[in-house]
Amino acid sequence: MSKYGRIDLGKIRTYSIHSRKSKTLIGGFARKTGAKDSISVFRSKLPKYLKARELNEFIEIMKKARKANKPIIFMLGAHVIKCGLSPVIMDLMGEGFVSLIALNGAGAIHDFEIAKWGLTSENVDESIKQGSFGMAKQTADLFNKNSVLARKRDLGLGEALGLNLLRDKAPYVKYSLLACAYRANIPVTVHVGFGTDIVHQHPSFDPCATGQATFNDFKTLCDVVSGLSEGGVVLNVGSAVLLPEVFLKALSVARNLKDKVNKFHTANFDMIQHYRPNVNVVERPTRNGGRGFSFTGHHEIMIPLLAWMLKSED
Repeated sequence: MSKYGRIDLGKIRTYSIHSRKSKTLIGGFARKTGAKDSISVFRSKLPKYLKARELNEFIEIMKKARKANKPIIFMLGAHVIKCGLSPVIMDLMGEGFVSLIALNGAGAIHDFEIAKWGLTSENVDESIKQGSFGMAKQTADLFNKNSVLARKRDLGLGEALGLNLLRDKAPYVKYSLLACAYRANIPVTVHVGFGTDIVHQHPSFDPCATGQATFNDFKTLCDVVSGLSEGGVVLNVGSAVLLPEVFLKALSVARNLKDKVNKFHTANFDMIQHYRPNVNVVERPTRNGGRGFSFTGHHEIMIPLLAWMLKSED
């Protein structure tokens, strides 16, 4: 006989399962897909729970934003560009799902290299050993030239890059977000942190020109953010720190100058959910109304899926 006491489970109070509120019902189960299913049918066959339900809800939010002509802002980390997703984003531009694209400096550099030479993304593990990482002369000289052009013509850095790629008839310009957006009159803002980009370590780098150009882009972002109220959408795709920080400041400026910038929606798409995107994009901006979403997965899968679902029939 044990010397320790034991609770008497025979006195437990129970209830009928029929009176319990259950979160999972078979009516919300996934249904098997068919080889010939359309994307609309695929969407309808997803389970009605957790992230599948939220993704379907977010798709409808984006469709409503487009219908109401509300801003839809895509903030893209550099990985989105270098893993080959530019054609997907360009397609969404044509479908009316993009009002502004915000890039960090690296994203703009990847896009620029793709437009000029049809390639990008060096092997950092190898080049850093010899001190050759980021030392491609053509990239730095031509990219930095655009900062000088932007200052002379009072343009943003993204605007100057898109304009020049088109004017110079870059060989692979059809793959460039910068050029495609400029042609479509959709702003691309480039937000540079000094010392973060390979072009900053070259003698052709003009910090004054770059600073003015990226500041012009910040003010453009603030202007579009100021119109988010009552149904606009902001997506952060793969920027862990820089763009979420820039967005929060742009929102503060917009709310300072406008009566209200509330009741809009945000989403963070990333391979890992980081602190800053979830706080600065998903949570804080939507506390006065609207809703924030977080979706986890590889960009090269999630963004084509997002685009496909956006183009689905209601």
